[in-house]
Amino acid sequence: MDPLPIPYRKSSRPPKLPPLSEVPERLIDSEEAAAIIGIHPKTLQRYARCGLIRGIHVGKLWRFRYSTLEDWIAKELAS
Repeated sequence: MDPLPIPYRKSSRPPKLPPLSEVPERLIDSEEAAAIIGIHPKTLQRYARCGLIRGIHVGKLWRFRYSTLEDWIAKELAS
């Protein structure tokens, strides 16, 4: 009679993390993003709906990337 096979053991090492360049950027809510730009959150949401600033609509909520806000600020200051 053959013995039962030993189950595969996972390595005790922690999982390998992706390089920082591949880690997704944190999303900022409307309140925080509006505070960074210096406008009201509803104004920021209106800008996002109109396409003036890029945002992500998740259900009823809006989320923004910090880098997008920086780009928008730089563009507005240049014009």
